[in-house]
Amino acid sequence: MANIELSEQEEVRRQSLAALRELGINPYPAPLYPVDTKAKEIEEGYDPEKGNFNDVCLAGRIMSRRIMGAASFMEIQDSSGRIQAYVKRDDLCPGEDKTMYNTVFKKLLDIGDIVGIKGFAFFTQTGQLTVHVKELTLLSKSLKVLPIVKEADGKVHDAFTDPELRYRQRYVDLIVNPQVRDVFVKRTQIINTMREYCSDAGYLEVETPVLQSIPGGATARPFVTHHNALDIPLYLRVADELYLKRLIVGGYDGVFEFSKDFRNEGMDKTHNPEFTQMELYAAYKDYVWMMEFTEKMLEKIALKLHGTTVVEIEGNQIDFKAGFRRVRILDAIKEYAGVDVAGMDEDALRATCKDLKVEVDPTMGKGKLIDAIFGEFCEKNFVQPTFVIDYPVEMSPLTKRCRYDDSLTERFELFVNGHELANAYSELNDPIDQLERFQEQAALKSKGDDEAMYVDYDFVRALEYGMPPTSGIGIGIDRLTMLMTGKSTIQDVLFFPQMRPEKILTAGKEESDR
Repeated sequence: MANIELSEQEEVRRQSLAALRELGINPYPAPLYPVDTKAKEIEEGYDPEKGNFNDVCLAGRIMSRRIMGAASFMEIQDSSGRIQAYVKRDDLCPGEDKTMYNTVFKKLLDIGDIVGIKGFAFFTQTGQLTVHVKELTLLSKSLKVLPIVKEADGKVHDAFTDPELRYRQRYVDLIVNPQVRDVFVKRTQIINTMREYCSDAGYLEVETPVLQSIPGGATARPFVTHHNALDIPLYLRVADELYLKRLIVGGYDGVFEFSKDFRNEGMDKTHNPEFTQMELYAAYKDYVWMMEFTEKMLEKIALKLHGTTVVEIEGNQIDFKAGFRRVRILDAIKEYAGVDVAGMDEDALRATCKDLKVEVDPTMGKGKLIDAIFGEFCEKNFVQPTFVIDYPVEMSPLTKRCRYDDSLTERFELFVNGHELANAYSELNDPIDQLERFQEQAALKSKGDDEAMYVDYDFVRALEYGMPPTSGIGIGIDRLTMLMTGKSTIQDVLFFPQMRPEKILTAGKEESDR
């Protein structure tokens, strides 16, 4: 590949790199550096009367500098925050040789370089908490120029806010917008709280295959690959449901998994082709129990992250206090779309969609036609947490039929702020009924529905050995993180969201960065 074209500033930094090496300074030394203090620890704990923090060792990135002759200031940013550092020439170079200060510090170091400092904490005459540097070590030379965010006259200048750049260069985003890190800290807290909640309930965390010979557990278009040794196609999982239910057949009372799943679909503010979800399956439970389990878990997460059940999302005050509203899906369609679709056949549903100006295509069966109407007219109305329950059989090929109406299933989807957050069932454990519904899905696939399920004969065989009454749920971790952190796009809660290949300008042509 041709050499990437460098800016003038990047050229200068490479010249500084060469100069450092000529002085015998390794710009990328061995990794061990004896860090014993964080910036935030000093900020929160320093007391001049106690004389604490009088011998500290920190490491971080230079974020600003003020060169003032024989003494200078710089700002160091580590993983906990920023702190000012005071560098005095005679402290850094107590002997006759002042090269380390006059040449290295003043001329060859740059904003963005990572340094280690040893010294003591004190307050300047203006009251600024500062580390007086007695020893400075270059730990990593930065060859790229950071976009430095400046504040002046109450306004922010040169902020790194372009979404394309932020998502593609998340490492830069995390450096110059450190508040972004808090989103991902909260994401981990969410997962840890869910893990603790499910484990405390007595359920076992497990792992199931990512590569599957049959992509089951959801109606979705899969990614396909090829296994050379076996000479067979394999699919990245669209869900882990069918494997987890096999474990219930095997005798576990409850299993759960945090899984990376993959669906070969479009990308928008709430969809990424690679996403994370938690699936839980509990024996001898039903969807009513699962609603109560879910709302209590979400209440616990909100309290853990915010100390309250009320979370602000896009200007809405969302209350996650347990006791969510429940509404039947056909009643919701009647209320918000103004039509009663109960008992309609496929032709009537297609005509209704046409009357309602809902976009459909010939491959869609009854289930997808009903879902299209619901998506167009209903979802946006469920701002507060709402369980939409009792879906028609055609929409739910893995779900037990409703105990009071054979045409419906014991299924719920949880909607918050107008988007689906979770999907749950009383699981279908009748192997004959399950096979028939798989075959109905196969018929839809033959009509051109590339999201319809495959027939999984091994899963049917597992059910033939007997699966106890079971309830299961899948909760989207990405969307849950969006809700709990007040973010409106899924890209804001993924470190590295999927994007088109980047075009990198090289010395003569553009090349895709693979």
